[in-house]
Amino acid sequence: MLRAIQDFVAGHGGTYRGAASQAFRRFRTSDFGRKISEIYATRILLMGLSLISAVLVSRILGPGGRGQYSLAMTLSGLGVQFGNFGLHASNTYFVSKDRKNLPSLIGNSILLSFGIGVGGAVLAYGFFQIWPSLGPRGLLLVLALVWIPLGLSYLFFQNLLVGIQEIRSYNKIEVVNRALAVGLTVAGACLLKLDVTTVFAFSLLALGVGLALAFRALGRHAPVRPVFSKLVFEDTLFYGFRAYLSAFFAFLVLKSDILLVNYLLGEEQTGYYSNASSMADMLYQLPVAVGTILFPKLSAMKTGEEKWRFTRKTLLLMLALMAPLVLASGILAKPMIEMLFGSRFLPALPVFWWLLPAVLILSLNTVFMNYFASIGMPPVTVYSPGFSALLNIALNFLWVPRYGIVGASISSVVAYGSMLVFSVLFVVWRRRNIGK
Repeated sequence: MLRAIQDFVAGHGGTYRGAASQAFRRFRTSDFGRKISEIYATRILLMGLSLISAVLVSRILGPGGRGQYSLAMTLSGLGVQFGNFGLHASNTYFVSKDRKNLPSLIGNSILLSFGIGVGGAVLAYGFFQIWPSLGPRGLLLVLALVWIPLGLSYLFFQNLLVGIQEIRSYNKIEVVNRALAVGLTVAGACLLKLDVTTVFAFSLLALGVGLALAFRALGRHAPVRPVFSKLVFEDTLFYGFRAYLSAFFAFLVLKSDILLVNYLLGEEQTGYYSNASSMADMLYQLPVAVGTILFPKLSAMKTGEEKWRFTRKTLLLMLALMAPLVLASGILAKPMIEMLFGSRFLPALPVFWWLLPAVLILSLNTVFMNYFASIGMPPVTVYSPGFSALLNIALNFLWVPRYGIVGASISSVVAYGSMLVFSVLFVVWRRRNIGK
């Protein structure tokens, strides 16, 4: 990666400032830049809504309630990641290749999300009856499991919208989903005495509305009713399975910390850690926006050399965007936590500081992973996050009892760093041995 950046700099005046300026100019005037700008503007709005939501949940429920809420959300997210079988990535990939596949992809998405989602939720319910200390309890557990089939459908449908370039519909639905959850929470706080279960139920209701809107948007582009297609499913299965493993392991790297902090330290410490993690997630929205557009764009390119040239430029752009953003966030973190969450959440500050280099590392690796997805999901997309997930879990068990919640954030830096090292080494190997 350093060689790629040096080569690009040498061709633009020999300075990093000149190279970054050239990258920004090209970015602003390109279709790629326009679409990323639209998605990122939406992500900024979503970050604001997420921040409002985090503040509301934290102030209404306190650290313990915040920890329970985060635990339920993490469980739901794990269920969606575990049950998607990579169909979210293959949906985007195959519908962008041939839009005639859309009715079959919609039908396959519905069958998989509710068939596998409901079955997985039932199994998870039995698991948490045996080990109740690992997850939420009572009605909150039930709602978290109901989220899984609905969340799967929403994920699949939104990726289909990206694949058919319905970016504005995608953005509008994301905003409606998040804004409705916040609006319901605000209204509930004014009218009711809220607990964690009610707040989670508001988010679940908003998800259902978003799902209905996504299905309606897709229906405008499907010439026939959705049908299940075994042939299309088989075509997408091999690609999707690698994408599934990659996304699942990557999600474990990102979110296993919350489960392990809750298990090792309890709900109050989980509340502090989840606030720091939420702030880091807000910074990560820019790489998410870039990746959303980068993947279908790279997939449409004809040659491997063309894909790699565009990836190099995107890496430089990502570094130029994220480095100052991370630095500014570190400087402003303490007053922002005090203003938004209150001084009782200041134990989250050192956690957030340690998560900042992790965010920068993860941002660069996001570009690499989208490049790998566009060239057919090579094995590195599976063994890199798989190794990092195991490393992260092991380091959490080693460092959290010793260093507290800061130990969890340090383990994230190491785990994300290992993924980036795998990515760079694979690109070097591929360029030397395959040449594209």
